[in-house]
Amino acid sequence: MQQYDFDFFVIGGGSGGVRASRVAASLGAKVGIAEGFRYGGTCVIRGCVPKKLLVQASHYAEDLEDAAGFGWTVPPASFDWPRLVAAKEQEITRLSGIYENLLKNSGVQIFQGHARFEDPHTLSVNGQRITARHILIATGGTPALPDIPGIEHAITSNEAFDLPTLPRRVLVVGGGYIAVEFAGIFNGLGSEVTLIHRGAQLLRGFDGAVAQHLREEIARKGIRVLTETQAASLERQPDGTVAVQLTGTLTGSEQFDAVMYATGRTPQTEGLNLAAAGFSAAPGRGVKVDAFGQTVVSHIYAVGDVTEGIALTPVALAQGGAVARSLFGPQRQAAQLGHVASAVFSQPPIGTVGLGEEAALAQYGEIDVYESRFKPMRHTLSGRPEKTLMKLVVDTASQRVLGAHMVGPDAPEIVQGLALALNLSATKADFDATIGIHPTSAEEFMTMRDKRTVRRSDAAAAPDPA
Repeated sequence: MQQYDFDFFVIGGGSGGVRASRVAASLGAKVGIAEGFRYGGTCVIRGCVPKKLLVQASHYAEDLEDAAGFGWTVPPASFDWPRLVAAKEQEITRLSGIYENLLKNSGVQIFQGHARFEDPHTLSVNGQRITARHILIATGGTPALPDIPGIEHAITSNEAFDLPTLPRRVLVVGGGYIAVEFAGIFNGLGSEVTLIHRGAQLLRGFDGAVAQHLREEIARKGIRVLTETQAASLERQPDGTVAVQLTGTLTGSEQFDAVMYATGRTPQTEGLNLAAAGFSAAPGRGVKVDAFGQTVVSHIYAVGDVTEGIALTPVALAQGGAVARSLFGPQRQAAQLGHVASAVFSQPPIGTVGLGEEAALAQYGEIDVYESRFKPMRHTLSGRPEKTLMKLVVDTASQRVLGAHMVGPDAPEIVQGLALALNLSATKADFDATIGIHPTSAEEFMTMRDKRTVRRSDAAAAPDPA
């Protein structure tokens, strides 16, 4: 039998790679891992963790305003962007160190550098040749940028966390969750924000009512939203601003202190030399894997954002653990990805699990929709006009709940619990029989009674509103 340096070698020190490494080591495998930047990956270093910290920071302006409605007198507030950036950096440095220590304490050998295939079982890291019986690719994704004149003057989420100063005028390009999250961050911290999106609706793939409700709420907060609008070119001006030529709904040139692109992410396969491993990934596309994370080369696996699957940190964690247990545990297993809940940390935030109305109608043909809009209790005294949206999508025939969606305070925390209900195939009657906690927003999911039944045939027969 051929001898290898490692039983298992992982390329990428993000959430999925670290989880796979630790689980494999705990099962007795000799494990190595290579990371070219900082351990923790996108989520810890340039993604969900620092983003959530900035979201929390940006919400304090509203909190201070709302306090007056509850009898508080708050002195004039001021905000220090460099102080926030420094605090954020201190926290992610701490977390990155924890990830490294977890690996070391698990007996995983750490390599600092980018790994590249030389053949299906051999990698090169900083010129050092390493062989492994099994290899896992967990390199994540990277922001995508369009090929337009002046794109070098734009920033992405990678750079937004470390800007030397808070820009006064910000253009955010994109209509996905990263775009609306950063639009909310900059707006909450005091920047003038314009959000443009080439499509007609923000948050493609989300329930239509959810997407529309969020658009209305962020516009109410002062974010200028322009759909069916694109940036044709960017040009740096002598005063340091960036002139953007807009086309579409709005045509003309406008100047901004920062232009941030949030137009999607692409799997990070560049530099891996996949051809030497015996397979390839199309440009901009992820590595193809089966339900067990296995590529077309039987001993090479991939998890997380580098694949064509769901780009969420908890998914990568589940996949990484499953791969390790499949290889070194008693039996093969796949990550359970039935009803994966997700959140958008916009302002207000979104929590969602399961099918939206449009997707459910296309799949089931007839559905019951329960929808509620109301002012959260806090805003009865704050005076803020913000409203919460809650929605349940139910299969008419079986009465099984197909989707639960919320836009409003604490939405991600509330919907996380509902994911369990959907994974257990809860029916609308199960929701109705559950006693709510009063007074909370969450109880509304248990008390919805008014419904509208929607049939695919009726939707198809409806006249085109255009």
